[in-house]
Parts: sequence; C-alpha cells; structure tokens
Amino acid sequence: MRVLLTNDDGIEADGLLALHKSVQQCFGNDVEIMVVAPDRGRSECGHSVTTNRALKINQLRPGWLAVDGTPVDCVRAAFGSLQQEFDLVFSGVNAGANLGVDLLVSGTFAAAREAAMHGIPAMAISHYRHPDIPKTWGHVPRWVADILQDFREMAEMRRNFGEDGTTNVLWNVNLPAILPEIDVPPTVRCGVDTKPMIRQPVLEGNSLRFASDFHGRPREPRLDVDMCFNGHMTISEFLQPFSI
Repeated sequence: MRVLLTNDDGIEADGLLALHKSVQQCFGNDVEIMVVAPDRGRSECGHSVTTNRALKINQLRPGWLAVDGTPVDCVRAAFGSLQQEFDLVFSGVNAGANLGVDLLVSGTFAAAREAAMHGIPAMAISHYRHPDIPKTWGHVPRWVADILQDFREMAEMRRNFGEDGTTNVLWNVNLPAILPEIDVPPTVRCGVDTKPMIRQPVLEGNSLRFASDFHGRPREPRLDVDMCFNGHMTISEFLQPFSI
C-alpha cells in the first residue's frame, strides 16, 4: 500500500512528523510512505495553486520532498510530475483546528480534497489547541490509530464492493484540546457547522484588522465545532469533494 502525506504547516512541522509516525505504527510493514509537503508554512491558503511560475522540488531525505508551493500544488506534483500512484492520502496533522466554515480556507483540508477529486481516498487531520492545554504531539499516534484503520478498511471496501466504484471519499478529522495523557478521547461522526465566525473590524489609522474569539465562536449543538470543543475526536465525511 502506498500512502502520500502532506500538510500546510510545512515539511518540518511537528504535526507532519506525528502523522508519519501514526501511519507507520498503524499500518506497519504493509505501507510505503512518501511525503510531499510545502517547503514552509502555507496556512489558510485554501485551494490555491501556483500557475505563474515553475515549482521547485527538493528532496530533503529519501521519501521526503519539499515543494515551494501550496498544499494543493504538492498533491498535484505527487500525482502528476512525480508520476506516483497512491492508495490513500493523509494531510496534517495541522497545528490548530479546521472546523466548520474554516474548511473553506484551510490548506490542510484543500490538499485532502484535491486528492479526493482525483479519486484517491483522503483524510485531513487537525488538532484543536487551547492556551490551557499542553501543545504536545506524542499522543497523536495513540489517539488516531483506530480512525486510520477504519478509514483504510472503508476505502478498501468502497474500492472493492462499491456499487458505483466511487473512491473519492473525503474525511475531515479534528482532535480535541484535552490533556494528552488521556488514553483515547471518544470519537463521533458529525456534520460541519456552517455558522460564520464573528469577526470585528478594528481600524487603526489606515490599517484594518479583524478580531475574533476562536474559542468562543458561535456553534450549533452536535456539529463538528461543538463536539470537538467538548472533548470529542470528530469525523466529518464528504461523499462529494465539493460539498463544502
């Protein structure tokens, strides 16, 4: 099984290392991993692509390639220019939640969505962070093991037995901001909250910025923002990549 890993925090991000370790531990010797990720942070770039210049690709070490472009550029490079075939694609683990309408601007989610558009089952994984909770990574492989295995089994079943042969499955997963020593938080499947963030414009001279309270954002009960903020690992599934 061949797996592609990418992210939007950059190829040296701790979350990407945690994802690599998670996939290795979960799938063992049954997996061949390639990492193709931005050479630096590209957060909140959405589904943007580079079209006005050639992309540069550098191999940092065997199986780890850095691209001076966006997360979607990285997926396209892996699928096209590098002429690789993959069974699964994972994007993350993002340092910060990607919930609700934030998916519209998330580079992490866009990379997974691009893969799903090409018919490759893909999952974006993000980790909600809160100032009162340690921002550690060592617990991630333990927390996501069952989710990764469930995703693999679902993808294989859809590929082998799906009535329409559809494999463009897309999951968005968020880990909660709770104490990392907790064994495994409860997992819930839920829809995506479409309530907009409240952003207050602040004018300072001729400069404008927007202030918001991410942790106190509006939310609908039982949807992804509410469930993740209340300590659950959330899974939102998209049967069509353009559904958000």
